[in-house]
Amino acid sequence: MSHQRKPEINFNYIYSYNYNPVYANGVQGGFTPRGELVAHFYQERPALPKELTHEISPEGGIGALVDSDPKNLNGTMVRFIETGITMNFQTAAMLHSWLGEQLGQMQAIMKAQQEFMEGGAAEASQEG
Repeated sequence: MSHQRKPEINFNYIYSYNYNPVYANGVQGGFTPRGELVAHFYQERPALPKELTHEISPEGGIGALVDSDPKNLNGTMVRFIETGITMNFQTAAMLHSWLGEQLGQMQAIMKAQQEFMEGGAAEASQEG
């Protein structure tokens, strides 16, 4: 009785010299003129000033804020876009499926962590 091996394929991953994973907390995009999906990943955060002007205190230290550039610094948010991807329908569908699987695993981990924390809190209250 001979066992025939099923056909196999190995994938070698080659990373670009510039490969650098980045943090994203948002995405915006749409469709290209060719009908492909484009997603621009950004990090949303408060704006940083280009320039601040402070008074000099009588003691020679930094005093009160006098001016800032931009003027509306406290009312400004930044969406810093570092990377984006463009993909066809098949790739978008594969990404959708993969993300669904990953989200299911994340939910299971978060649920286990919550149950652990609640169990630890219940044990602590029983000991006290």
